Amino acid sequence: MKKNIFVATVAIALFVGFGAAYALQKANWFLGEKVNLFDKTRTETPQVVINTRIDSTQKVEPLRIAGEISFAGERVPLEDPDVWERLDRELQVNVFWHSNTFLTMKLANRYFPEIERVLAEEGVPNDFKYLPLIESGFRDVVSPSKAAGFWQFLEPTAKFYNLDVRAEVDERYNVEKSTRAACKYLKQAKEKLGNWTLAAAAYNMGMAGMAEKCKIQQTDSYYNLLLTQETSRYVFRMLAMKIIFSNPESCGYYLKADDLYQPFAYNMVTVDTPITNITAFAAQFGLQYRHIKLLNSWLRDNHMHNKDRKVYEIKLMDIK
Repeated sequence: MKKNIFVATVAIALFVGFGAAYALQKANWFLGEKVNLFDKTRTETPQVVINTRIDSTQKVEPLRIAGEISFAGERVPLEDPDVWERLDRELQVNVFWHSNTFLTMKLANRYFPEIERVLAEEGVPNDFKYLPLIESGFRDVVSPSKAAGFWQFLEPTAKFYNLDVRAEVDERYNVEKSTRAACKYLKQAKEKLGNWTLAAAAYNMGMAGMAEKCKIQQTDSYYNLLLTQETSRYVFRMLAMKIIFSNPESCGYYLKADDLYQPFAYNMVTVDTPITNITAFAAQFGLQYRHIKLLNSWLRDNHMHNKDRKVYEIKLMDIK
C-alpha cells in the first residue's frame, strides 16, 4: 500500500513539474520569446524586448476626485453623494482597464483632431469628442442593434440626418460626415431639452424618452433623474475619460509622442462616377486595396455603382 502511494506521489510530482515547465514555456512564447526549456544548447538572443516590468510590491490605490468638474461648460454637482459615487465608479473602471484605455489614447491621437475641428465648426462643445470614444473606441464596430460607425448610428437615424446608407456605401463609417450628423442631433436635443448634459444623455436614450423622463420626474437636470443603468452611467463615462485624458500621468498613464498612433497623411480626390473595381481604382494612384479601405471604410464593397452620379470625396493615403 505504501509502495503504491509512493509511486502515485512521484507520478503526480512529475506531472505537475512537466505541467509547470510547459506553462512557463507557453508564457515565454506569449512574451515574444518561444523557448524550449529542454534545449540546453539554446543560445540565441530573444527578438522581442519587453520593457515593462511590474513591481510585485506595488500598491494599488483608487483615483481620488477633488475639485470641480464640468461637462460642456455645465457644472457637475459632486457635492451630491450619488453623483460623486457614479463618477467614481466610471473613473476607477476606466483607469484600471489598462489595455483598453491605453489603446484608446493611442487611437484618439489619430482621430481627435478631425472630430474637434468638426465640433468647433458646428458649434458643439469640445467635450463631445468623448462621445464616440465611449460609443465605439474609435473602431468601426457594429452593435447588436445594428448601430454602426464611430458615432453608432442606427440606419433610420442616419438616413434622417442625411447620411447615405446602402449596400455599397455607408456614411456612418465616414468620420467627418457622421460627426456632422451627430452634431445636428445634439444641437436639436439641446434645443429641445434645454442643456448639453441632457442632450448627451439623449444620444443614448433618445430625445423623446429623455423629455418624457424629465416631465414625469419634474426636473431638467440629468443628475437628478432616475434612469436606466446604461443611460445613468453614460455621461459619467465621458466625464471619466475627460479626467483621464486631461491628467494622464496623474492617472498612471505615461505615453510619449511616438507611442501614439499618428493621423494618416492623405490627399483627396473627388469622384462623381461609378467605380467598377476599387482594387483597380487604387492601382491608378500606386495604392493597394487596403490603402483605400483604411481611410474610406464607408466604401462597403469592391465597387460603387453610383447610378445617381453623386459626388464623393475619397481619401488617398500618402505612402511616401
